[in-house]
Amino acid sequence: MLSARSLFQEIVDHDESFQLFCSIAASGESQGGWENARIAALVPDGMRDLAPKITRHGADEDKHGRIFRALLRNRGLPAVPVPPETDYTMLLERRGIGLAHDKLRREQPLTERDIIVYLAHSRVTEQRAADQMEMLRRHFGDHPEVGKAIRVISHDEDNHLAYCHEELLRLARGGHGRAIHQVLRESALAEIAVYRDVSLAVMEHMGRLLRWPAPKAAALGAGIRGMYAYERFSGWHRMIDLRPPELTNPLGGRPAPAPGFA
Repeated sequence: MLSARSLFQEIVDHDESFQLFCSIAASGESQGGWENARIAALVPDGMRDLAPKITRHGADEDKHGRIFRALLRNRGLPAVPVPPETDYTMLLERRGIGLAHDKLRREQPLTERDIIVYLAHSRVTEQRAADQMEMLRRHFGDHPEVGKAIRVISHDEDNHLAYCHEELLRLARGGHGRAIHQVLRESALAEIAVYRDVSLAVMEHMGRLLRWPAPKAAALGAGIRGMYAYERFSGWHRMIDLRPPELTNPLGGRPAPAPGFA
């Protein structure tokens, strides 16, 4: 029987598939760390109070990249190049979602609208990350090799999602509600399509490495397309709602360390 638990176990148990999984994850987290560091440096003067939280967001994502690279080192595996069709961050940028890298490379301060775009884009992508990590924590939180990493990253992703809710609600109360809703909707609809495409590409690569039979690969592809159909019909709405988080000021203070991961 196919399940998320059995699939992830299969990936973890095989060196080459584990190597690709960790390499893709490390690359995405490192890109996120760079993006947040640049956004923090370019925050407009009227929103400088956000800079420490954006910096913390980026520091957490840098930490996650180090964790995935440490998992590879612990198994004696080097990182491998990330296939372009599995690069979630790059594919979102190509669709015009989030802040373009060429804008972040400049020394020109961002605008208030740019910060709304950053937070709305993050609210959507952090929902995906938090959901994925919660699923892995439920099934593999006690795994001897990857359990600790999953617990650390899952905790951080929950904080990141809460931070996005908190800051977007604050901006909505300040009169930006319509702009926030528009960007959230555009981001969510683009994200579910990119997530479908990336999931299909990752499963294709994993299928070759793990030598999945054609019926298994076809069933997984059908499941991914089915999830996209559900999200496109109605599921995307949960990615754009805003609610006060249980934890206030979730990114206040210093980044939480991750002992055991260099």
